[in-house]
Amino acid sequence: MAERGEPGADLATQVIRVFERQYGEPPVGRWAAPGRVNLIGEHTDYNDGFVLPFALPQRTVVAATPVDEPLWTVWSEQTGERITFDGEQADKPGHVTGWGSYVAGVVWALRDAGHPVPGARLAVASDVPPGAGLSSSAALESAVLTALADLGRLGLPVEARPALAQRAENVYAGMPCGVMDQAASIRCRAGHALFLDCRSLDLEHIPFDPATAGLAVLVIDSRAPHRHVTGEYAARRAACESAARTLGVPALRDVPLDGLAAALDRLDDDVVRHRVRHVVTENQRVLETVALLRAGDVTAIGPLMTASHASMRDDFEITVPEVDTAVAAALSAGAYGARMTGGGFGGCVLALVDADRAETVADAVTAAYVDRGFTPPVWFTAAPGAGATALS
Repeated sequence: MAERGEPGADLATQVIRVFERQYGEPPVGRWAAPGRVNLIGEHTDYNDGFVLPFALPQRTVVAATPVDEPLWTVWSEQTGERITFDGEQADKPGHVTGWGSYVAGVVWALRDAGHPVPGARLAVASDVPPGAGLSSSAALESAVLTALADLGRLGLPVEARPALAQRAENVYAGMPCGVMDQAASIRCRAGHALFLDCRSLDLEHIPFDPATAGLAVLVIDSRAPHRHVTGEYAARRAACESAARTLGVPALRDVPLDGLAAALDRLDDDVVRHRVRHVVTENQRVLETVALLRAGDVTAIGPLMTASHASMRDDFEITVPEVDTAVAAALSAGAYGARMTGGGFGGCVLALVDADRAETVADAVTAAYVDRGFTPPVWFTAAPGAGATALS
């Protein structure tokens, strides 16, 4: 049987014990934000395009208490580390590094936007797997942002929060991600996928309940190490932005599908042509997926998922052998569609399967891994969950 990764123990209870152990008193509150998977729409967000993520049951939970000075102390149960920084340090992007940069980045982004951020003691517990393409960093940012907004009674509109969390990651932590991850972690709704226009930030909650159709979304952690840190993600973004300048458009989102061939003819570099083709066709796949889900035809999105993966593999060149093996094995075992999710170079695969065949498909992927000598994958099934919230 495949190794199965279920959402962990009751983090909301665990984080209270963690906080009390570290600070000797109970917290005044707890806040949670989920990880996410992207059903379709990869590397379209920073091209002002369209994405369709949904929130996972796995989440990051923050317990916190305010203090009367601009000082933030954070304990991470995952790493067993404590960090402390003051306002002067928070105001210097890059001063706090590692996982703490996502926390300090939120403080910086709020302060830079003029919000009176309260000092605080915080404890963090999470069952969002790091480095698996499930947006563990966005979950941390979103949970901390939600906690500080409530502690400080900042009156921060929910629609303004994803951009602040994204800015924390872009500027302070130095990761040039788009806004999708933070928007999903903050604004998703249970039983729905989040159809997001990454230019206007307009969104629509699209009903997405595979279980009612007898289906399941199988999430397979490829166990391939995430390789964003090598600069490949930044290189893809730079290529897209350069192509947009050459084509004279604000972003690749503005290249219409029926104008793609003409646009490609104007580009001199074959690699850049491939990058552009992925973005333009991926935006179209998102729109077609949304149309099918609005019509209630969940099974029909499978071929679009598979086409998305082929585009990421062949045009955007962001897959690795482990994820390609997982996709091929899932399809051979009867999945309606399968694709890598996340920024690429490792991470997870989604497979749309009959609910009663989820374990069979996962076992087929595991067998394919054994044949290739890969570390066996971890898997779970995911139903769309809710975004960031305070816990009672």
